[in-house]
Amino acid sequence: MLAIRLRRTGSKKRPFFRVVVTDSRTARDSSFVEVLGYYNPRTNPETLKLDRERLTHWISQGAVASDTVRTLVDRMPEAPAAEAAPEAAAQ
Repeated sequence: MLAIRLRRTGSKKRPFFRVVVTDSRTARDSSFVEVLGYYNPRTNPETLKLDRERLTHWISQGAVASDTVRTLVDRMPEAPAAEAAPEAAAQ
């Protein structure tokens, strides 16, 4: 089964996480299928950058998001597309 979860990178006492799609049986920092984005808890406010299109693709393929990833996605909703459309039309 595929899982969408955090993979820790960064140095000691300076955590930085990548959001990855991986086999649920693998270790936390081992091989992965695809990187979907990153999460940096050390910035103020914390940073979450995700390719939401790929996230929905993997969930539709049967991948299960971890509790932490699900919470992060819910806390940081995507910017509305309606605001981005007028800016693109003006250029």
